[in-house]
Amino acid sequence: MRSSSSRGRTSHTAPRPTTHRRAAAVALAGVAALIATAVQSGAANAAPAPAAGQTRAAVALSPSQRAELLRDAGTARAATARDIGLGAQEKLVVKDVVKDADGTLHTRYDRTYGGLPVLGGDLIVDTAGSGATLRVVKASNAALTGVDLTPDVTEAAAERQAVRRAQALGATGASADAAPRAVVWAATGTPVLAYETVVGGLQDDGTPNELHVITDAATGKKLYEYQGVKNGTGNTQYSGQVALTTTQSGSTYTLTDGARGGHKTYNLNRGSSGTGTLFSQTNDTWGNGTTSNAATAGADAHYGAATTWDFYKNTFGRNGIKNNGVGAYSRVHYGNAYVNAFWTDSCFCMTYGDGSGNARPLTALDVAGHEMSHGVTSNTAGLNYSGESGGLNEATSDIFGTGVEFYAANATDVGDYLIGEKININGNGTPLRYMDKPSKDGASKDSWYSGIGSVDVHYSSGPANHFFYLLSEGSGAKTINGVSYNSATADGLPVTGIGRDKALAIWYRALTTKFTSTTNYAGARTGTLAAAGELYGTTSAEYKAVQDAWAGVAVGARSTAGGGTGTSFENATAVSIPDNGAAVTSSVTVTGRTGNAPSALQVSVDITHTYRGDLAIDLVGPSGAAYRLKNASPSDSADNVQQTFTVDASAEVANGTWKLKVQDQAAQDTGQLNGFSLTFP
Repeated sequence: MRSSSSRGRTSHTAPRPTTHRRAAAVALAGVAALIATAVQSGAANAAPAPAAGQTRAAVALSPSQRAELLRDAGTARAATARDIGLGAQEKLVVKDVVKDADGTLHTRYDRTYGGLPVLGGDLIVDTAGSGATLRVVKASNAALTGVDLTPDVTEAAAERQAVRRAQALGATGASADAAPRAVVWAATGTPVLAYETVVGGLQDDGTPNELHVITDAATGKKLYEYQGVKNGTGNTQYSGQVALTTTQSGSTYTLTDGARGGHKTYNLNRGSSGTGTLFSQTNDTWGNGTTSNAATAGADAHYGAATTWDFYKNTFGRNGIKNNGVGAYSRVHYGNAYVNAFWTDSCFCMTYGDGSGNARPLTALDVAGHEMSHGVTSNTAGLNYSGESGGLNEATSDIFGTGVEFYAANATDVGDYLIGEKININGNGTPLRYMDKPSKDGASKDSWYSGIGSVDVHYSSGPANHFFYLLSEGSGAKTINGVSYNSATADGLPVTGIGRDKALAIWYRALTTKFTSTTNYAGARTGTLAAAGELYGTTSAEYKAVQDAWAGVAVGARSTAGGGTGTSFENATAVSIPDNGAAVTSSVTVTGRTGNAPSALQVSVDITHTYRGDLAIDLVGPSGAAYRLKNASPSDSADNVQQTFTVDASAEVANGTWKLKVQDQAAQDTGQLNGFSLTFP
């Protein structure tokens, strides 16, 4: 469904002011998500490479095993903070843990500074079975030192600003749900003291409002905003006759699923608040397949929740949304002719409208998969619901909602790569979204481009949806379960799919062990490559397919296979770029070539930076000669450098160590070199 609030980065159309940091520095989507602080030996990859012939995969943890690991991490959190170099005022808060079969632990933490929550401070610590730290992945590489914790702006002023913002977006009944809380904003730029205000009421389409507004406590400026209610959509009520797990007490049955964490399904009866009434009746047959019976929607939602629970448990070993065996709940018949569905963290629940006009109720299989997956994302990576991370959040729900639909193998609602294909929200029978060619819906984007962070998250999700389709099925024309697809690529080169099951496994591992709150598209590529390397090996067809599928949506370079574009050598280890400081380098070692480098060497660069005009970039050949790729220029006011340069390197011997050198030559902005690659024809 559409998103009712305005989200995303500010576009730059003029030279930046010199007296204060630009507004663009507040855009969360531009922050690179993966920062590897551990030293890696050998060829640099997106993650430490498994030993030859070995791969890593997560094991299913029982609730008691998971609880024990979380307790252990909590006990050791002070030592862990010291071990990874955090300051005296920084403390870790354990959020989640994943364990691999070889004993490797991926422990996810939030962070506090001076007792205040740090937004953009989340991180993942990977430790070997021996206890040695292997790698640290941070949402932001900004140093938390010297943050002034004394506000100059009052809570009341921050609250007024947040409420006005909600009203400007069309909210009704807008008011702060509670007093603004003091936080440290560290997602972009220099960390600062800020207020987070959550504004309630209703959005302009009747969806509950949970608008989070972050206000600088020193200047009163709005730093960031995002909507806490995640909108989504799926199919209609028609899943055919299905088995439901219910609970009987005496002569009464209720839609309570004791086999899946006690999930319950409630009837809001067109209300817009509260829990509603638990579906209850004297027989165990629910609904009649039509909207004339209120229990039909309840049956569909209950079935969708159960199927989604089973999908996560049987596919990934995940025991419920929080992986703790506790069920969420569902509410149906929300509002009056409400054409949407949504997940809400605060109630830990899914809510479904009945639709309007020709649009049918949004209470079927992939809507449950989509909405419950928002809950999984909230309890793992926590992808912020704005900018590029918001698009990845929405795509994650589409990806796993699609996985649920295929998993169910329901003859009435067969698996497909169409989102909302039966809801008829357009009034002409067309789907809401298409994964093989997202732009067919008239708004979604097929491929990444530098301004995609300013697009509504339901449409900036397009490149990730397209990536998943290409990775699963490959490019070109084909028919799957009776549906015709024809997926093209951004570079016009083919992609060979690896199958949906492997694509899902890669995305899930990246979500749970690599992505953070600020992951953008470049970071998603790095994270999925890391996941593919751990699951299948860095020389595998699966790893190369991830490279090619991302290249197919204009994110990064091709592999040595899948596109006929030559041999690539890549370093995906992140390097921080100091503000107005010394140059930093990233290197790759080229082997197996003969003679000199080509006259058209392709250099693909991925840099996240809040003002690219500060940057001078060189390629340094094995001889030590430098080849200028980009000059620093104050008039170059855009964000990031994510492009491919062509270099005449024919004077260099091909084999040897090549370096990318980056220097920030002006003050006020920070950034990160996410990686680069060389492609030899």
